[in-house]
Amino acid sequence: MTRSARSSGVPGARAGDTVRTEEDARDGDAVPEGPPPHDPDRGTAGPAGSSRRAETGDHAGNPGRAARLRPVTALTAVGALLASALAALLVGAADIPPGKVALQLLDWLPFVSADPGLAPVEQGLLWELRLPRVLLAAVVGGLLACAGAAYQGVFRNPLADPYLLGAAAGAGLATTATVVFARGDDQSLLIPAAAFAGAIGGVLLAYALGNIAGRGGGTATLVLAGVAVSSFLTAIQTFLQQLRVEELQRIYSWILGNVGGGWSQIGLVAPYAAVSVVIMLLHGRLLDVLSVGDDEAASLGLNVARVRFAVLLAASLATASAVAVSGLIGFVGIVVPHAVRRLAGGSYRVVLPLSLLGGGAFLVLADLLARTVLAPAELPIGVVTAFVGAPFFVAVLRVTRRADA
Repeated sequence: MTRSARSSGVPGARAGDTVRTEEDARDGDAVPEGPPPHDPDRGTAGPAGSSRRAETGDHAGNPGRAARLRPVTALTAVGALLASALAALLVGAADIPPGKVALQLLDWLPFVSADPGLAPVEQGLLWELRLPRVLLAAVVGGLLACAGAAYQGVFRNPLADPYLLGAAAGAGLATTATVVFARGDDQSLLIPAAAFAGAIGGVLLAYALGNIAGRGGGTATLVLAGVAVSSFLTAIQTFLQQLRVEELQRIYSWILGNVGGGWSQIGLVAPYAAVSVVIMLLHGRLLDVLSVGDDEAASLGLNVARVRFAVLLAASLATASAVAVSGLIGFVGIVVPHAVRRLAGGSYRVVLPLSLLGGGAFLVLADLLARTVLAPAELPIGVVTAFVGAPFFVAVLRVTRRADA
């Protein structure tokens, strides 16, 4: 619905003009044509409709979509995550009746008593193997998907993913160096810390190089800097691998991803995950403003460089945390955010939280396939995500090329 400009009280409006109200934004009506009124709280508006698109998600090609996360949508995403986690807990390579597993899960709840009839060995399998594995997969998947959405918002590029700025290459190099030079007893303790430090170091190196080359850190310069840093670090990693050929299998096993680290890995990643996720979610509205372009966002009073650096740092921290405990798991940061945009619109206030939940569900199901499709053997989880993600990436690329054309 719209109302006349004369009755709206908007300064400078002409008779017959229409003005979009807050009720219209909530109801999802289309944004009328014409320049937006001046809003002193947001600064001078850019091109016609740019500030409106920043608020309603019109920048994603979904005019009129609500920019706020609706309770029904959020509950649906939470339900999908819980359903995938329950399926992963009930099904596994070990021959435990799903009904008894369900009773055991109920028995672990406070103020609930059930008699599942499981042997101590089966209870230990559920508590020490399946449950931490499901939780770690949910955390890692959520981090990678949320980071992917954040990277795509910062670079305004639908093909951006968490490994864009050298995080994967830095983590791979640090892990390979640990395997080659550290003693056998110290490797298991040092590998997560080394992967975390390497991922952060790779991102900081790419960001510094992009700032030096581009004098301001433009998106294209940062992407090219990330590609250059990744190529350089990967070359060093390949050289180090040749120094310890007998450890190649272990190195490649980590590179292909694994979420079977147990409770200790969950405790390691939890604080970093919490900090990075909070920062990314708090910047959802600013990413919506940034999506209209740097000049327009700056005219609205946004400090573009500061927002870009904060989101890049948080997304890189999330990526480094995930890589440190699970290895390199690709395509999650591309598949999930694009699916979320198709289903719920393009505002980052919606995309970021739904990607967090959807990424957890996606990786839990991928891990379920990885450990059951060839049971008792187990596929690397990175192979499963690649089977899903590679065709999806091609589809996204084709859609992007059509849009550019």
